[in-house]
Amino acid sequence: MANELRKDYILDRWVVVASHRRRRPTDFMGSWREEKKAAVCPFCPGNEHLTPPASLIYFMEDCELKKDYDRNGDRRKNWIVRCIPNLYPAFSPQVSKATSNLQTNSILVSKEALGHHEVLIESPNHDEHPSVARIAQLTHVINALKDRVLFFMSREYVKYVSIFRNHGANAGASLSHAHSQIIATPILPKIIEEENIESKKYYAKNKHCVFCRIIEMETKSERFIWGNNGFIVFAPWASINPFEFWIFPKRHQSSILELTEDETRDLAEALRVSLGGLRVLLGDPPYNLGFHMIPEKHYHWHIEVYPKLAIWAGFEKSTGMYINTVPPEEAARDLSVVFEMEKKALSRTV
Repeated sequence: MANELRKDYILDRWVVVASHRRRRPTDFMGSWREEKKAAVCPFCPGNEHLTPPASLIYFMEDCELKKDYDRNGDRRKNWIVRCIPNLYPAFSPQVSKATSNLQTNSILVSKEALGHHEVLIESPNHDEHPSVARIAQLTHVINALKDRVLFFMSREYVKYVSIFRNHGANAGASLSHAHSQIIATPILPKIIEEENIESKKYYAKNKHCVFCRIIEMETKSERFIWGNNGFIVFAPWASINPFEFWIFPKRHQSSILELTEDETRDLAEALRVSLGGLRVLLGDPPYNLGFHMIPEKHYHWHIEVYPKLAIWAGFEKSTGMYINTVPPEEAARDLSVVFEMEKKALSRTV
């Protein structure tokens, strides 16, 4: 099979699917160095004083789930999920009522990095990553994310809320304790803005969602991997990473704020099965995970998972065109087997 150029569904982005350079899952195993845990983990219970005061805490009291935040310098113990400001934020909240104006000198353009940057500690158990986590715990994580997204989107200067997860040192995680990050920005990032523009054009022309059409096609394609009542997982047509996969809600919705209680649990299961399957297939590889959400009726939110298995070198960096050595159809075939194994194993524990 000859190499093939593929264009992304809607982005102006091309990928070379290098079929003749195809690699098996075992070719990637162990291609990342082992990580050493910090002697003292600031995210572990008992070390709450090493972090900023929590902006959100989930805890159990009298057999009921309750929410709170740290106040008066105290740090609440016995938490289930804990959200804290990042010690080294990329974006910071507005400290005054002064307007953040765009500064430009024809070529040099700048703007104050207004926003928020938080860390969501996903579990008091250091190693309870989504690939091995309890469904109940992942459900708490998703609900906490919904709480913070709702809070950030209420801020006038926030235009976008990014939820992402870096797993493994090679994927950018500086601490190994299970955690995600949330960044609220004053602008729409480039990829999200392009998705917004193109999906809006498609909606105006066709009177329905382009992502719903993609889901319809991929459900029947060789790239379909797995699904449950609420979600579908597939390898995208023009994936730029080996074994990349996307997770979509089947029902059209623009953000996680629209998730029902049943859909929240379905998402927890989809994350557990898919990331657990990735762990089994490739030996717990480093990966990046990102939510794409825009509160517009034409947009369909989703999660993209990028295993960190390839190194982007001169060609990719200088052209913006990527080479993927694992065709998405082959990735889907291998992933579907382990996803189903994970689902069966999970069913036995419930």
